[in-house]
Amino acid sequence: MSAPLRRTMVSPWPKARAELAEQGYAVVRSVLDDAQCASLITAYDDATQFRKTVVMARHGFGRGEYRYFADPLPPLIAGLRTALYGELQPVAHAWWEALGKEERFPASHDEFLARSHAAGQRLPTPLLLRYVPGDYNCLHQDLYGEVWFPLQMAILLCEPGQDFEGGEFVLVEQRPRMQSRPIVVPLRKGEGVVFPCHHRARWSETKVGSRRAVRTVMRHGVSELRRGQRHTLGIIFHDAKT
Repeated sequence: MSAPLRRTMVSPWPKARAELAEQGYAVVRSVLDDAQCASLITAYDDATQFRKTVVMARHGFGRGEYRYFADPLPPLIAGLRTALYGELQPVAHAWWEALGKEERFPASHDEFLARSHAAGQRLPTPLLLRYVPGDYNCLHQDLYGEVWFPLQMAILLCEPGQDFEGGEFVLVEQRPRMQSRPIVVPLRKGEGVVFPCHHRARWSETKVGSRRAVRTVMRHGVSELRRGQRHTLGIIFHDAKT
């Protein structure tokens, strides 16, 4: 695991976990360094590293394309996936416990993957996305099967304003008995945003002044790119059905 990644795993996480509990998403600074970002951008054109390419317009997903990494995952991706799971598992556990769900998440990512594979979900889901002018990603969720982890991360590999314009990361929170709340998350190169795959626990005040958790559905997408190219690394912790 690289030195920048080791530093990322130390100090930001108490703050990130608090933000996830409060607002349902968190930005983590300096997940990848410039060299790692450049290496991943270059990797996008090496078809041997990927199991599948998706052209979004063919499926009504938006415009642009993305590629799923093949097994075995590159060491950087595999290490990042394992380390992030360890930091996020307590958040997922707390959300599910607050919502009264019986399911719990094992402490290690290997154990969680074993559960995913036992359900027939054996295809790796980490992916690289590429956008050019006019491309966008419709609001969606990333489940891939019956077994899924509640959180994921998107890491921006390019510098806004320098490499591209537009292409903002967008979340929409569907609040119970209220209108949906749009959220635009500004990111810099090498930063990651942690957000829900489907829904989260949101704490709200009751009439008697106590706090209770409610199930809040969230979707994510990317606004239209106006200039340049935008590359993103997506880290999803459950695998997909074969």
